[in-house]
Amino acid sequence: MPSSIDPQQADLEIKDAQVIFSTVWEHLQEEVGRANLRFPKELILLGGAPGAGKGTHTQFIMKARGLTCQPIVVSELLDTPEMRAQKDRGLMVGDKEVVGIVLRKLLEEDFRDGAVLDGFPRTRVQVECLKLLVTKINELHKEFRNTQLAIHFRRPTIHAMVLFISEKTSIHRQLKRGKEAALHNQEVAEAGVGNRLPIRETDLNPETARRRYRVFKEQTWDALTSLKEIYHYHYVNAEGDIREVEENILKELQYQSSLELDPRTFETVRKLQLAEEIVRHARQELVKRLDSYAIEHKELFLKVVNLLHEKFMPIILRHALSGRAVVNSEDPLFDDPLALTMLIDIFSERGYHAVIDKVIRDIPLRVDLKTGDIEHHTRFVYRVQIHFKSSEIRRG
Repeated sequence: MPSSIDPQQADLEIKDAQVIFSTVWEHLQEEVGRANLRFPKELILLGGAPGAGKGTHTQFIMKARGLTCQPIVVSELLDTPEMRAQKDRGLMVGDKEVVGIVLRKLLEEDFRDGAVLDGFPRTRVQVECLKLLVTKINELHKEFRNTQLAIHFRRPTIHAMVLFISEKTSIHRQLKRGKEAALHNQEVAEAGVGNRLPIRETDLNPETARRRYRVFKEQTWDALTSLKEIYHYHYVNAEGDIREVEENILKELQYQSSLELDPRTFETVRKLQLAEEIVRHARQELVKRLDSYAIEHKELFLKVVNLLHEKFMPIILRHALSGRAVVNSEDPLFDDPLALTMLIDIFSERGYHAVIDKVIRDIPLRVDLKTGDIEHHTRFVYRVQIHFKSSEIRRG
């Protein structure tokens, strides 16, 4: 949907945002001190049409990003009688109140590593305030990066995730939610057991539900889509069932370390291959190695296969029900590192997973009674753990 904001209006909104943000920021800095302006490392800005399922999918999004704190639901923070009256009419609370409450909430210690911010930003003014906040956090990052407080002022990562549905679907879901909540509350009242569910006035009336959706399209949609120019932006089609929407969310939240880690951290770890890069061609590489063993190291390859067949497989067969066997071997064949590599590859090709641990044992042989020196014999024990799919046991 193209933006309906003209340049003059946008300029006024930027100026309004600067005044609002500066006032809020100065109050916070005076109240907690500059060194305590510690905001989340990661912010997931969760927005969407009414009825798109933000509440339903929040826990799933948090799990995908490894966040354990509670989500910050802006509508729940805006809970004065005046604010509730505004929301019940399908309208929105003023930007100044929202920005002040949100920034103060983000300073809580529970959100230092990351937070899901449900329902912010919803207006262009709030978007501009968000930009100013990120600029301030980056300034703090530079200011404290070479101090003992650096861990509290990491470079922020911002994800904007928008769940979108059509007006028809939105109205249907809002009214359905209202009916289900009303039925639940009636059952609670009759039984005297359970907790009542809150019901939005917009979930009971088709006209207010439609007005709420149109406020979203006319005010919030422009604000959310403007975020794609500056942050990681994720548009999710939320029309389908829960599982389908969650699959869409997972695709959008693929980990991008080069964008999220501090540049110094990324440069340190990038020399290690990603697991997906190793796995992608693992089967083809395995076949290539096995063929090379059979052609270039035929004698050693045959000895390893025979040893596995004669010594290992009988033990594995006895553990068919558990799917796990441990075999200790002192065979000097494994003193050759290539033989150990062959063992792992042979088992992998046959559907097993083998892990080898080399244990060095010093066995006392004799003692020099004059000097007290003990002569040892070193033995190498190869402890091989073999995992495989266990046998299915019929129960009942």
